[in-house]
Amino acid sequence: MKIPASYQIKAIDAYTIEHEPVSSVDLMKRAATTVAAWIAEHAPFDASVKVFAGSGNNGGDALVVAQLLAKNGFHVECFLFNQTQKLSPDCAFYKEQIENGTSLHFKEVTNAGFLPEIKSSDWVVDGLFGTGLNRPMEEPFVSLIRHINTSGATVVSIDIPSGLFGEDNRQNNPEHCIHATYTLSFQFPKLAFLFAENSKVVGNWQVLPIGLHPQAIEKCQTPYSFTTGEEMALLLKPRDKFAHKGTFGHALIAGGSKGKMGAMVLAARSCLHSGVGLLTVQVPASGNDILQISVPEAMTIPDEGENTITSVQIAEKMNAVGIGCGMGTSAEAAQALHQLLQTCDKPMVIDADALNLLAQHPEWMKLIPANSILTPHPAEFDRLVGKSASGYERMEKAHEFATKNKVTIVLKGAYTAVVSTDGEVGFNSTGNPGLATAGSGDTLTGILVALQAQGYDAFDAARLGVYLHGSAGDIAARTVAFESITASDIAANLGFAFNELKNKTSNKHS
Repeated sequence: MKIPASYQIKAIDAYTIEHEPVSSVDLMKRAATTVAAWIAEHAPFDASVKVFAGSGNNGGDALVVAQLLAKNGFHVECFLFNQTQKLSPDCAFYKEQIENGTSLHFKEVTNAGFLPEIKSSDWVVDGLFGTGLNRPMEEPFVSLIRHINTSGATVVSIDIPSGLFGEDNRQNNPEHCIHATYTLSFQFPKLAFLFAENSKVVGNWQVLPIGLHPQAIEKCQTPYSFTTGEEMALLLKPRDKFAHKGTFGHALIAGGSKGKMGAMVLAARSCLHSGVGLLTVQVPASGNDILQISVPEAMTIPDEGENTITSVQIAEKMNAVGIGCGMGTSAEAAQALHQLLQTCDKPMVIDADALNLLAQHPEWMKLIPANSILTPHPAEFDRLVGKSASGYERMEKAHEFATKNKVTIVLKGAYTAVVSTDGEVGFNSTGNPGLATAGSGDTLTGILVALQAQGYDAFDAARLGVYLHGSAGDIAARTVAFESITASDIAANLGFAFNELKNKTSNKHS
């Protein structure tokens, strides 16, 4: 699913109006109808609904929502804030409709400072400002927004919370934005929804299709996308009846140190549950028995080092290499990573302490083989490139880093961003807070190495692997609380995650 910029959405709307064709007021009604239907389904029927409309097209949407909810029997009060005495044509059209006979309480507000009473039991519909906003909120709307935010009411924002910019909010004040309980976005998510700093503003968001023209969407050029299961299902490689273990690649995972062999166990298990044909694990000598007993399906190479790895043995028959899980940042571990980078021409997945060592030795970046993946969480990425003031800024830096160094970046988070060497950015749609647990990143490394070994290119392997990792966590959450999910649960549910993806392909062709 594409994530267009705000100005591109406006162009898609215009194309739809011209080529469907459909009038602008009818497209507005179509969009507002989806919002009204959602509210009617989720709000208590006896809820008092207060609709706050602005003077632009977002306000027009809100006026239609107010009419439709009133027709459905809700008690609706609608406030049109028009201090400038200048409405958009479509907003003016629906204002006239309301004034000519809709059975709801309607008030046009032209004086600054008016603050309607809001009870905590109310449902508030926010249609004050839409994606066209390009400057921080000012009075009198700052006071109105604070009034809504402190009311305790359930707040539903139409398309985007008022005050929030669609993309970059570094110059914005989140306290001057509506803090939505729910945000109902038309046709696409907004890029701003995907960054942690905007979480309390956006609340729970959902995309509502409104029938924008498919040709306009297809022509829209944007580097940003939100991965869906249907898209990821198409990436899955089919398995031939006469395939054998050699068909599905040979992976090597190296790492571990005294007290952290569990990281390698988790990476190895998830790798084997992700379709790899053969797996070799290289660990310090003291960890060899742990791996042999815990993961009998994996072959092991005991390192010469007793408690840390000192060098990595990469054989020609191996197809992909993972390194970093639990390996520490000792001089011996650094030596092992440097030696591997100098000799390896296979795709690599570089995680955890291997990333921290790269941050200490940035000159090693040029040694990373083609088609490799780096999997930093925000703190690890900040060590690589410097601190960022926001998620948006960190994503921009990841974009620059990936294209400059020709590596695929998996920037982990609630909506993990996968950045390709060409600058494409795919945000992941699966996962839950239960994945924020020790060893979760190790399981992801194992999945990615398995996919790399099977011949997936880096960007596809990263997007598919991140999706499966999150999906396995979602499946685990169906039976246990987020608080109880462990990394082992993620690995154990990978088979179900693969099956769910395959079912999406089957359903599409049935």
